[in-house]
Amino acid sequence: MPTYDLAIAKKNAAKIGVEVMPSKNKKKKLDVYKYGKKVASIGSKYYYDYTITRDKQKQKAYLARFAKTRVKVGTPSYYAWKILWA
Repeated sequence: MPTYDLAIAKKNAAKIGVEVMPSKNKKKKLDVYKYGKKVASIGSKYYYDYTITRDKQKQKAYLARFAKTRVKVGTPSYYAWKILWA
């Protein structure tokens, strides 16, 4: 069973002006591209995210864990927050 929903991820990525594709890194879910250039690899393949679970408690825990870095535009945790946990 997949650990993320690619269609939801692509929709969320479009909202922030980036594109996503399945990652070439075997441990990550997605590669994020801006203007055709890779800017980050996000999401561990070993865990489910909000695109699948829709679990508000897990979302809240993610937001707390990455509170400092997710607000910095351009960081992998920023993209994960906007794409996988929105």
